Formats: sequence, structure tokens, C-alpha cells
Amino acid sequence: MVTSGSIANNKSISHYLSLLRPKHWIKNSFIFLPLFFSGEVFNMQKLLLCFAGFIAFSFIASAVYVINDYMDIEADKKHPVKCARPLASGAVSKKAAIALFISCVVLGIAIAALVKDKFLFVLMLYFIMNLGYSLGLKNISVLDIVLVAMGFVLRIKAGGVIAVIGISQWLMIMVFLLAMFMAIAKRRDDVLIKLDSGLDMRKAIKGYNLEFLNAMLSLFTGIIIIAYIMYTISPEVMQHWNTYRLYYTSLFVIVGLMRYLQITFIEKDSGSPTDLLYKDKFLQITLVLWIISFYLIIYLPDISIFK
Repeated sequence: MVTSGSIANNKSISHYLSLLRPKHWIKNSFIFLPLFFSGEVFNMQKLLLCFAGFIAFSFIASAVYVINDYMDIEADKKHPVKCARPLASGAVSKKAAIALFISCVVLGIAIAALVKDKFLFVLMLYFIMNLGYSLGLKNISVLDIVLVAMGFVLRIKAGGVIAVIGISQWLMIMVFLLAMFMAIAKRRDDVLIKLDSGLDMRKAIKGYNLEFLNAMLSLFTGIIIIAYIMYTISPEVMQHWNTYRLYYTSLFVIVGLMRYLQITFIEKDSGSPTDLLYKDKFLQITLVLWIISFYLIIYLPDISIFK
């Protein structure tokens, strides 16, 4: 029999989970990219270590989400969507949020220390950078999106450190550019909300307008496409994989960017890259096809169509 108490407990748990944002942990899968691009994705020892790193990063990322929401309570109350967040709505108390924050930090550090000292250093660098972001750096226009993008670069670095894999400059550059692209699209969505509601949800928004952000999106789209194509046809990459066919995968990168721009400019729904990835079938299919094509070319080069 379902009692009112059990229903209340379930709601309470859902509020805490919402504060931790587990669906955003997918961002931490960037830790596995160095393993994938190195051709060692089936090395079970390294794969397990990367998984442990993924868990540690997820705890620290959740701690960052908690403190960020804690600092943004008043601003989130004014936001048409964020007002429903656990702290802004009052569903979770400030004391409970602080306790949750401390617990996540302790668990993340403990797991990272077991994985590798160098990984712990990278993780703490990520934590300190994002703590600074939550405490005020996010209010500085341009710097706010650069810090968001650097978080993804540190995830890549963490994966390389855990698996003892050298990370190419191409991978670092492309991840940074892609993260910048998505962060700019998200800021554009914030500007549209400001124009519709007349409210300033973020202090950094004062440094942006649609003309500037539209120009930046166009600029980064072109740079990402050029950088990716240059990566696929670079002599060192072709020599490393003994194939020149990686440029085939450029098709899915271009189509994926076009779809993202379509969502941003036409559908006006670029608020959360994570939410888009979960709900947009077109982006999901494009991403899966990119992974499959890259996998076939570098892991199964003897297939007849790639000979």
C-alpha cells in the first residue's frame, strides 16, 4: 500500500537527485575519449580505471552543481525554467544542500586518490576553477563561457592521465572549440529570455547581444569544421592510423553542427546542450553514426569499403 509518507519520501529523493543533476554526468564521458582515439578502448584495465575516474568526476561535478545553485537561488527564482530547481523552489533546504555538497566533494576526492595522484590533481584543478566560476567568475562576460569550455578540456586531460595516453593537440583544440560553440548557443538562449522577460538572470548577459553571439556562432562553426577536416587529413594522424579515410567522418560533424544551428536559430531551443542530446533524435542518430564510422575506420580497417 502506498502511503502519503512514502510519496513524500520519493518526492524528497527526486528533489535531491535533481539537485545533483545525474543526467548531466554524460558530460564526464569525455574522460573516455582519449582511450577511444588511441585505439585502446578494449583495454579492460584502463577502461575500468577510466570508469572509476568518471564516477569521481561525477561526484565533483555534482558538488559544483549544488554550490552553483546555492549561489544562484535569487537569480533562479526569476528564471522561467530554473525557478523550479530544488533550492530556488525551496524543496531542498540550504543546510541540506551544503551537507550534500561536502559529501560529494569527499567521495570524489577519495575515489580520485585511489585512481591516480595526477588524476586527483586534474580533478582538483577542475573543482577549484568551477568553484571560482560559481563564486563570481561567471559574472564576467566571455570569461564565463571560456571557463565552461575549459571544463571539458580538463575532462579530456583527466582521461589521458588515467589511461597514460598522450593527448594530441588536435583533440584538445576540437573539444575546446565544440564546448565554446555550445556555451555560446546557451548564452544566446539566455539573451532571448532576457529580451522576452526583461529580466537579467545573469550579470554576464549584459556583455552579450544577439548580433555578437550570432557572429560568434558563425565563426566557431567554420573553425570547428576546418579544424576537424585538418585533423583527419593531417600527416601524423594518417600515419598513426595508416589510413587517409578519416575525412569520411567529417560528414557527420558538419550535419551535427547544422542541426544544432537549426535548433538555435529556428527552433530557439538551445538552452541546455545536455537536454538537447537526450531529446533530439536527429542529434542522437548523427552522433551514433559518427562513432560507428570512426570506429569502423580505425578499429576495423580491413572491411572492404575502407580498403
